[in-house]
Amino acid sequence: MIERLRHGLHRRRHPLRYAQLDTLLHTQALPRDALLAKQQRDLTDMVAFAAAHTPYYAETLTPFLDRDSLDISTLPILRKDDVIRRLDDLLSQTADRSQAKIGHTGGSTGKPLAFWYDDAKHELMRAGMMRSYMLAGWRPGQKILNFWGARQDVVPGGVFGAQIGDFIAAEHTLAAFEYTEAQLVEWACFIQRYRPVLLQGYASVLAEVARVVIEKRLPMPATLIGIYSTAEVLNGWQRRRMEQAFGCKVYNQYGCREIPNIACECSHGNMHVFTDMVALESVRTGDEDRLIVTSLTNRLMPMIRYDIGDSGRLLDSECACGLPFPLMEMDLCRQNDLIRTRSGKTIHPSYFNRLLYGKTEIAQYQWVQRDPGRLALNLVAPRPPDAATLAFLEAHIRQDVDPQMVLEVNCLNEIPRTVSGKHRFVIGLGAERCGHEEPPRSE
Repeated sequence: MIERLRHGLHRRRHPLRYAQLDTLLHTQALPRDALLAKQQRDLTDMVAFAAAHTPYYAETLTPFLDRDSLDISTLPILRKDDVIRRLDDLLSQTADRSQAKIGHTGGSTGKPLAFWYDDAKHELMRAGMMRSYMLAGWRPGQKILNFWGARQDVVPGGVFGAQIGDFIAAEHTLAAFEYTEAQLVEWACFIQRYRPVLLQGYASVLAEVARVVIEKRLPMPATLIGIYSTAEVLNGWQRRRMEQAFGCKVYNQYGCREIPNIACECSHGNMHVFTDMVALESVRTGDEDRLIVTSLTNRLMPMIRYDIGDSGRLLDSECACGLPFPLMEMDLCRQNDLIRTRSGKTIHPSYFNRLLYGKTEIAQYQWVQRDPGRLALNLVAPRPPDAATLAFLEAHIRQDVDPQMVLEVNCLNEIPRTVSGKHRFVIGLGAERCGHEEPPRSE
């Protein structure tokens, strides 16, 4: 009864979100051939729209529009540097600039980025998330508990900010960008009291909560039916630990702020590409398969053949779960470390990501902790940061991380990648260990 009441109130407050959810569920019911044909039509329409209505694509796509059929693989790739340099030229000329907003990502690959968005994009993103939750058996009105590390997402109006209170949204968010052992226990106890149906958050944070649950033998509510891991690599040991602690399946999600809802795991453990929202390619570049993604829904700021900075492969096999969406698999990406202080506080990488929001003049960055009391910020930029920026960074590090933490800033010509070719924007103590196995716990 309460769930139905919540659902009705929430649907009334967000009619566009639920209309978009209904559309997504309709396309999800299409046969595979019909779904892929729709994807091709949507892609052709998006390319034509972008070429006609954005200055950037008028330059780059027009030579390809006279052909009889669209071959997406022949179109130029949109790189992060292009987005940084041509942000205004990527905004559609049909956009209502009074409604367009600038979003920021510090860049999981260590390159800050800005992008345009509006309420319609936000509502579609939330509708896509709801569809993903339904793969676990969740239904609108059932409780979700988020463990989130990006501060701007947990304020009113943010991605997970409450609008008319948690009751109507059936959703509560814990700001999890930093924590101590005592905080982890408190969060585990909150799960017991809140009795959510789903947990969602960063794999690293959820795995730490799961560790405390196991070590202290804290019973978890029987209401839990799924754990949604997002925003970073989900390692096998993290999945096993969470499933042991919470007694339900872990679902891996894939997307980014610029283009959300790219793929999600189903109940059979396979990652499905949402081809009614994106066109995803895997392009062999050097010794890796780069993922190139096109948004089929964002006409405010079209993103066509965007190099998202991750790697993975598309699969030809089909899944027994019955979803018509094709399959993919990820390579390791977005692998970063936690920063730990002398006082026992743990800081999630997203905190350091946020500190450089809007600093698009920085080509690349990397935070490195080699000592509990010292942080280095390595930068590749045309000029060193000015005094105001340095003062801002030092003040926030001392306020939020550790009052005694020393910050050193190094300007470099390039930042070396790991032996696997990945860029890590945060490297913590003990980073020499491999990220594939469970790290040892110090006593």
